Amino acid sequence: MPLLVRTWNLFHGNSVPTSRRAHLDEMVRLAAADRPDVLCLQEVPVWALPKLGGWADMRVFGEIAARAKFGPFPSVAELGQLLTSFHHGLLRSLFTGQANAILVGEGYATEDYHALVLNPWRYRRAGARRLGLGPVARLAWAKERRVVQALRLVRPSSRRALLANLHATAYSPDRRLADAELRRAAEFALGLARADEIVVIAGDFNSFPRTSKTIPWLVRQGFSKPAPAVDHVLVRGAPASAPDRWEPDRRRLNGLLLSDHAPVDVRIE
Repeated sequence: MPLLVRTWNLFHGNSVPTSRRAHLDEMVRLAAADRPDVLCLQEVPVWALPKLGGWADMRVFGEIAARAKFGPFPSVAELGQLLTSFHHGLLRSLFTGQANAILVGEGYATEDYHALVLNPWRYRRAGARRLGLGPVARLAWAKERRVVQALRLVRPSSRRALLANLHATAYSPDRRLADAELRRAAEFALGLARADEIVVIAGDFNSFPRTSKTIPWLVRQGFSKPAPAVDHVLVRGAPASAPDRWEPDRRRLNGLLLSDHAPVDVRIE
């Protein structure tokens, strides 16, 4: 059976246009309704990490990127949830922080969880010099911590797959920041991968194939073709379908468009 990998930036549970109310639980239930094998999520409020498993009926491997204002732990971050509830669309992650998560369905064993910060201070300092960044871009790069998480999945066929999930920096005036983080995440994943192992790099790259240097480099390394926007599931080591980006009607709820990103699916043989 093909392995269905789905990625979705949840936009902190917001709809388009944004409103006071969030729809995070509905979004996670929708994303898991057809039982994907792997669900990679970005922009998850920290308080929601313990709740994802119940909403999706999947095992959860979460990694905090930007910590909540009142502390790193979900129980403390619930105070941020309360404050954000006054207007989710305006406050977003201001108080709640944000996290990445890899959710895994039934029938798959997991091994070797790892995580890496994509924009630590020393890396930003060297990268800023190399890219010739000005003070505004440097501040934008330091605004939020970004992470990649990696998990080894044992398929029923016993062939292993190394899954990486990332959310790169969003700075539209200079996409090189995100592209540098993507290259760091890719090298991290490839360094963890074993011989004859499937490698999957998924998430919100904040990089477009037409302007990125890293995405074409990954294709030259044997990865599958990317999607046209910034959300991707790239696969090496096994045949993979073309990326399937959800049509807007598939993510509508009571007339609202859920998230400012569309889920992207790839099936791996």
